[in-house]
Amino acid sequence: MSINNVEIPYGAYWSTPFTKWQGSLQYLHSMKFAAHVAKQELAKREIDPLIFDSGVLGMTINQYQSFNGAPWALYDIGAIRTPGHAVNQVCATSARALFAASSEVMCGMAKVSLLMSADRCSNGPQIYYPNPKGMGGYGQSEAQVTYNMMNDPMGGHSMMQTGENVAKRFDITREELDAVTLRRYEQYQEALKDDQAFQKRFMTLPLSVPTANFKKEETVLTGDEGVFPTTAEGLAKLKPIMEGGVITFGNQTHPADGNAAIIICHSDQAQALSTRPEIKVEVLGFGQARDDLAYMPAAPIEAAQRALKMANLDIQQIDAIKTHNPFAVNDVALAKALNIDVMTMNNYGCSLIWGHPQGPTGLRAIIEMIEELAIRGGGYGLFTGCAAGDTGMAAIIKVSER
Repeated sequence: MSINNVEIPYGAYWSTPFTKWQGSLQYLHSMKFAAHVAKQELAKREIDPLIFDSGVLGMTINQYQSFNGAPWALYDIGAIRTPGHAVNQVCATSARALFAASSEVMCGMAKVSLLMSADRCSNGPQIYYPNPKGMGGYGQSEAQVTYNMMNDPMGGHSMMQTGENVAKRFDITREELDAVTLRRYEQYQEALKDDQAFQKRFMTLPLSVPTANFKKEETVLTGDEGVFPTTAEGLAKLKPIMEGGVITFGNQTHPADGNAAIIICHSDQAQALSTRPEIKVEVLGFGQARDDLAYMPAAPIEAAQRALKMANLDIQQIDAIKTHNPFAVNDVALAKALNIDVMTMNNYGCSLIWGHPQGPTGLRAIIEMIEELAIRGGGYGLFTGCAAGDTGMAAIIKVSER
């Protein structure tokens, strides 16, 4: 199977800065904020929201009335007759949602689809599940974000334990992880050069952050919030979080808040929606996989291999690789398995550095990958990342002259 006639109009995408949880975006309803940003970004590109005949919302953390899913967010931007659906595959939500939108276009269900992804790890919901037959009628409750990070429903382990398990499988040392983390921080600095020139290719900066009722300005963001200076000496001083382990607070990501969006369309619509019609951005393939219980960071390896096979490519043909890397372990394991240079992946930034707001994480990475390929003059890009349930999802993008 191959993906045919599915494109991302160049420039028809955006991302907010990401802010570390309990930061400047902590009080905003993530779904309404995504619509608020989308409305402004569409207006800036002079794109009428009525053009969308489908929409996808990628979101993983419940918000007030998010039960209503994509139609609510679409209505808020002015796409009042556009149907749509919501997708949740935790950390792989963006890649899965891109697959969903691309599939609709490929099979003729839609010509132009808006994929919005949004999440807020801050102030995660406290959910109560009634149980009339429980002792005294009491039910169960969970802190949706923090409890699930620490308690896998199948194995009872934490997410961090999966990272330690994969480190052992691939004989990954603490020194390797710290070296990769330092390199990722250095790569992120490239995105900040020349007054954040790279980020401003897809990010509106400075960004006016509204009040909770979206009627006034609360503050202004000039970039990602919560990225801390990283040095080799600082990383070396940190102790492993688990006894005998290799993962520290330095070589893993942090929960965050934010949103991102991409327009997906049939090839015959792409030039009209593009900010630079001479650049062609094609969606070529996807891959999914599931690894052994408690080996989550290894799942992107097989997902990447399957995506490459679908696109009829091999890893040597890939010009840019972006990953969702909640742990530096993810990148080292992928590089060892695919025999590639771990230090050349994730140019300009990655979730290890700018944080992980769940749903939009992968979409920002894919947007950055498109821009990296555009700067290179074209080429093939691979995005791959893991998700809870020991799963992985990957996507292949091609950027070329039209």
